[in-house]
Amino acid sequence: MNFFQKLTGHFLTITRHRHKVIAHCAKAGILWQGLRHDLSKYTPTEFIPGVKYYMGDRSPNEGERIDKGYSKAWLHHKGRNRHHFEYWVDYNMKSHKNEPVEMPYNYVAEMYCDRLAASKIYNGDKYKQTDPLEYFVRRKSSRIIHPKTSDEIEKLLVITANEGEDAAFKCIRQKLKSQKKV
Repeated sequence: MNFFQKLTGHFLTITRHRHKVIAHCAKAGILWQGLRHDLSKYTPTEFIPGVKYYMGDRSPNEGERIDKGYSKAWLHHKGRNRHHFEYWVDYNMKSHKNEPVEMPYNYVAEMYCDRLAASKIYNGDKYKQTDPLEYFVRRKSSRIIHPKTSDEIEKLLVITANEGEDAAFKCIRQKLKSQKKV
């Protein structure tokens, strides 16, 4: 792939993904979060490596990790975007270790929208409603995530696999609505 193909490919991929997340966030009742979703991907720290390592069928962060041993773009991204469970790791004063912290539900909802959109973008016409759950389960054992957060996102992905995304969006809206009453 030449530079222009990588540039346009990466830009179109992240923009189509973002627009799909916005639409999903609107269905979930968190439109404002959707409008702000992944804006850091357009910053030079994330965009330039995104173009350099663009492959079209998976995250450019994987290519950067292969090349450098880590992804500077990912470190930048996860530290600025609360819908990533990796953002929610902090030092525990009792255990003296970095440990996962439970995510607020509105960010779990955005993470669901993000995962659903990513599966649709990367799988294209081959997308099946079981894809987001299958991806989640494949990496479950290596994930450093709070157990309650893991259970919440998995519950939504199971609903999607079994009943479809509209049922999951309904579940999200109900939970967000019940939390506002408290």
